[in-house]
Amino acid sequence: MFTANHPLNRREPKLDWSLLCALLGLMVLGAAFIHSARLAIESNHVDFWSKLWCRQLAWYAAGTIGFAAIGYVDYKTLARWSYVGYWGAILLLVAVLIPHIGALKFGARRWIDFGSFQFQPSEFAKIAFIIAMANYLSRPPDELRQPKVFFGALGLMALPFVLILKEPDLGSALVLLPVGLVMLFISGAPFRYIRNLVIGVGLLVTLLLVDVLFAPAKWRIPLEDYQRRRLLVYFNRDYRDFAPPDATRAQLQRARLQQRTDSYNVEQALISVGSGGLTGTGWRQGTQNLLGYLPRGVAHNDFIFSVIAEESGFIGSIVVLSLYGVILFTGIRIAGQARDRLGKTMAVGVVTLFFSHVLINIGMNIRLMPVTGVPLPLLSYGGTSVLASLVAAGLLQNIYMHRKSY
Repeated sequence: MFTANHPLNRREPKLDWSLLCALLGLMVLGAAFIHSARLAIESNHVDFWSKLWCRQLAWYAAGTIGFAAIGYVDYKTLARWSYVGYWGAILLLVAVLIPHIGALKFGARRWIDFGSFQFQPSEFAKIAFIIAMANYLSRPPDELRQPKVFFGALGLMALPFVLILKEPDLGSALVLLPVGLVMLFISGAPFRYIRNLVIGVGLLVTLLLVDVLFAPAKWRIPLEDYQRRRLLVYFNRDYRDFAPPDATRAQLQRARLQQRTDSYNVEQALISVGSGGLTGTGWRQGTQNLLGYLPRGVAHNDFIFSVIAEESGFIGSIVVLSLYGVILFTGIRIAGQARDRLGKTMAVGVVTLFFSHVLINIGMNIRLMPVTGVPLPLLSYGGTSVLASLVAAGLLQNIYMHRKSY
């Protein structure tokens, strides 16, 4: 006979409160430091909706609704509609490339402009890909060992990868690779297939880097000029080494000036992180940000971590990393508790997505990674990014709520 204290009779919580508290903590910090990052621009006379931290609060509210909605429906039901969502995301990725539909900003078509806000399809394409990939891989182990199934999974990954790369948005496209590979590994796909794929991708990346860093102009692989310059800055290559042999002194000076311009954001971000010390300069007291050394156009999105590190110091940075750590380890625990391969693979995909964003964004703030447009989840300003991050977290909560209770 079972007693009242037996695990089978124990009432388990329906919500994972550690996940909810970590998300709430990040949203509070996000609103606070976006306000700080924009302090020098947004005076008290600016109307409420024009202040980006106020808009961010509205996106947090909308994202919370999305979090609750995605958590309400059993993830198995979501999986049944996964290919509809996947192909809907593919259509949006195609649409954003069409002139007069996709808005052209900084030489890229990544957004659909709706007037009051801009929608970035690539952020939701990542979520649609995770759900569709998890559904595709939740099949009997014997089928997973078939080469055609493995190549079918690669096709699911390659299509959004190519379309996002075409925008161009190299950072968001590259995020799909670790997400897809980890999901393949967790689902039980043959290790030799994954190993050969990783080796192949590694060789291609090596070839690309050798081409960018050493090849003469006539041998270069086609690549966006700003992407090539970012890699040159990351590897600290002198632009003058790529000047023509007969370059004049003025041309060499222009090359050097271009290099200083391209490396400015990264250098100022690194100075911001280093100047915070142990406890920081204080909220809204960061001189790098207030005086405009950290460019104001990127301080509230790509380089929000630099603002946080300067104003809250090492302690504040550890708090941010700890909150992300709670989300990641909670996601791993949820994956371990999932009742089937579908839930486990889906949870691992979401965890890998969060980890990739955090690693790339914080890495570029401290010069461990090249500069990309990958946002820091819930901290960087951006409506689509916030919505996608909270929907992804809602998937984790969904899997937790529908885990086995016995």
